[in-house]
Parts: sequence; C-alpha cells; structure tokens
Amino acid sequence: MSITVFDCQMCGHCCHGQGGIVVSAPERQRLAEYLGLSEEDFCATYTQTQDKKLVLRSRGDGFCIFFDAVTACTVHPAKPDVCRAWPFFRGNLVDAVSWEMAQDYCPGIRPDTGHAEFARQGRAYLIENKLTKNGREDEANALHLPGLTDKD
Repeated sequence: MSITVFDCQMCGHCCHGQGGIVVSAPERQRLAEYLGLSEEDFCATYTQTQDKKLVLRSRGDGFCIFFDAVTACTVHPAKPDVCRAWPFFRGNLVDAVSWEMAQDYCPGIRPDTGHAEFARQGRAYLIENKLTKNGREDEANALHLPGLTDKD
C-alpha cells in the first residue's frame, strides 16, 4: 500500500511570496514557448534578476504573476520545476523541523505520515519527475540535493 505524504489542496499559498520562483534556461524556454513568446520577450515581461538568477515577477498582492484566484496556475502545463516539486524542497527533505514548519503554511502536507516517509517519497518524486538539479548557477537551489540526481 502506498502512502501519500502530500495532497495538493489548490490553496495558492505556495504561489504567494516575493522573488522565489527561479526559472532556469530550459524553464524559460518552456514557458516562452507555452505563451507563444520569444524567450527574450518572456524574460522582459515576466522575470526579474535576483542575485545571479532570474525569478518570476510577483504582482502587487505578492502572488506569482501567473496565479489566478479562480483557476490557480495559468501556466500549469509549463510551470517552473520548483513549482512542480513543491513541497519536496531540500530543506523539507533533510530537516524535520523545516518539514514541520512547512505544514503550517501548506495544508496539503500530511503530518501523520512522518518525516522519514515524506523524505523517502519526496526524493522518489523528484527523481521520477526529473526535477533534481545539479547546482548550475541558474537553477533553483531548493532542488539541488548532493548525491541525489535523476540519473542515479
């Protein structure tokens, strides 16, 4: 029997916050193509530089520029990898306290499964969906888990 450690509630909490959605080169290309834009136009319209990375812009209310209160993610089929991976971020996978804090924010995380099972399923999910990152400068740090790659 498979235990599900996360059941998305479509609440939009993970779509709220300033400057955290990193978009790497392949993700920018995927999003631009989905929106029918050149990558240059996509970047000029929807991203901003934060440190050495490009991140999606946030609206004035703090939500991702692609969030809609009725339909949720308006670019869902092409959404960034960090969005595809939530809540299976490095911090939540390696640190039980971070996992516990994430539960306060995300009603879809099931605390009754325990951190060890959450981490096991999270790692498997990242590998299965090819969401692990190798530490390239333009990638989301939250998806870089040394020793864990989708090529293993």
